[in-house]
Amino acid sequence: MKKVLLVDDEILIRETIRDTIQWEKEGFIYCGDASDGEVALPMIEQYQPDILITDIKMPFMDGLELSSFVRKNMPDVKIVILSGHGDFEYARTALRLGVEEYCTKPISSADLVQTLRQVSDKIDDERRAKEQIEQLKQGESRHAGLTQSKLLNDLCSGFITTSEAVHLSSKLSLNLLSRYYVVVTADFRKMASADSVPDDIFDYMKQDEHKLNLKLEGDNILVFKRSKTECVWILKRESPEHIKQALETFQHVQNQTTDQLPYSISIGIGSVQDRMQGIHVSFLEAMEDMHWRRLSRQNRQAMLESRNGSFEQSVFLDRAQFVDFLKIGSPAKAESFVRTFASVLQHTDWHSSLIGYYILNDLTLEVFRSARDSYPNIANFDTTLHTMQNAIESIRSWDESCAYLIGLSEQYWQWRSGASDKYGDMLVKVKKYIHDHYDKDYFSLQDAADHVNLSPGHLSKVFSQEIGQTFIEYLTQTRIRKAMELLQTTQAKSYEIAFLVGYNDAHYFSNLFKRVTGMTTKQFRKSGQLNKDLPTSEREEHKGFVSYS
Repeated sequence: MKKVLLVDDEILIRETIRDTIQWEKEGFIYCGDASDGEVALPMIEQYQPDILITDIKMPFMDGLELSSFVRKNMPDVKIVILSGHGDFEYARTALRLGVEEYCTKPISSADLVQTLRQVSDKIDDERRAKEQIEQLKQGESRHAGLTQSKLLNDLCSGFITTSEAVHLSSKLSLNLLSRYYVVVTADFRKMASADSVPDDIFDYMKQDEHKLNLKLEGDNILVFKRSKTECVWILKRESPEHIKQALETFQHVQNQTTDQLPYSISIGIGSVQDRMQGIHVSFLEAMEDMHWRRLSRQNRQAMLESRNGSFEQSVFLDRAQFVDFLKIGSPAKAESFVRTFASVLQHTDWHSSLIGYYILNDLTLEVFRSARDSYPNIANFDTTLHTMQNAIESIRSWDESCAYLIGLSEQYWQWRSGASDKYGDMLVKVKKYIHDHYDKDYFSLQDAADHVNLSPGHLSKVFSQEIGQTFIEYLTQTRIRKAMELLQTTQAKSYEIAFLVGYNDAHYFSNLFKRVTGMTTKQFRKSGQLNKDLPTSEREEHKGFVSYS
């Protein structure tokens, strides 16, 4: 219901209007009345009426002065002039002030109610219009946010080329260009061991996430939410030293997270890259790092619980020392190294305590994380980890723990020795598969990954590291090179060539061709020159891979 306030210096008129209209039945609330504008002002402030009915000629502050003040300070209040003066100048002044209606006295209750209904309908229409505009603004804002998030997510996932990323970012006024990049991921997760979780647990998480954004805000950082619990940051800096300084914020947050909190923050940091296409590699590394840090944190939390919340830090095995030995050591030195390295476990009670299990599991997770980083193309990775963890459970002596660590070392060296051969054969198959299927518009990373029995993430990371290009960039350049050949050797039209190289949208193909080659298809056909920036068979053979172009 709309609130109505009446201002008139004649008490009889005020009483008549007040008492002859059934306000609530008509859909209104009668807030009260005043004898002049000066008396009315504090009432207007107090009641915030939707409709103001006012006479013109009143002492102290007349209706026109009151209307002028209300229109300036409360523009949403609708004003109805009710006056015994029918002079045109009064009406024109009132209309210039923006009043809704100018009614002359005397006026019947029925006519006044009809006027109020019309004004009320107008208020409803304006409010609906404002709501629609606000919804549109919110929708545009959400759409803009999602568009930026989608672009950054696609860039991290390797779904778009560098040229496409730059092109799309310009439409969003988003600056992606920088000399160095690094990707950081963070997972905000409720601790499974928390007996009781406060209702505002997610508010706590949001606060930490907000602190990170505040400390890293500016043009040199891009951030998006990958899921309900995961955040991704792309840090841009002009030197590796500046990258290192920016990463200190994340490292500080990771170190400040204590096991007493009902939630944890697992932060993963990728490698520093000097090309935009390297963002994809850095992202995959950050996701892997975050995953293993979360597993390690869960393992340590379980260890804390097994020791009633306390343990000697010296009981931990030096994970970095063990991994360094695996990278440069040899099987001949394994036994002597392991027995020295694991000497701190000699007094561990393997029968009545789980602490030995958690210590070895912690080290195992670190070894597997390092192996995944170094050799992404590992078959049956999760199955092997599960087998190793089951083996830990059967250990009942220090000698058995040493034997386990030697076996863990041998597993790592097995991965190390088989990695190089697998990469070469696998990538030859993938590249041939690309050259055999590039003309299919539906062709994707998933198709190629299925062909070589790998996950899309692992294939994408290996491909980027070994080839020096993301999968989508290699596919795009393969298509563009074939299009260049067709432009040189056939009279096919541009839209026909677009279809022949896997693009159903001829307009998109034309724009992409120009961004990659620097020329339109028509200009290229006239010049007849191959773009030297595209990969040639000689360059590919130099990297040790066969070209099928």
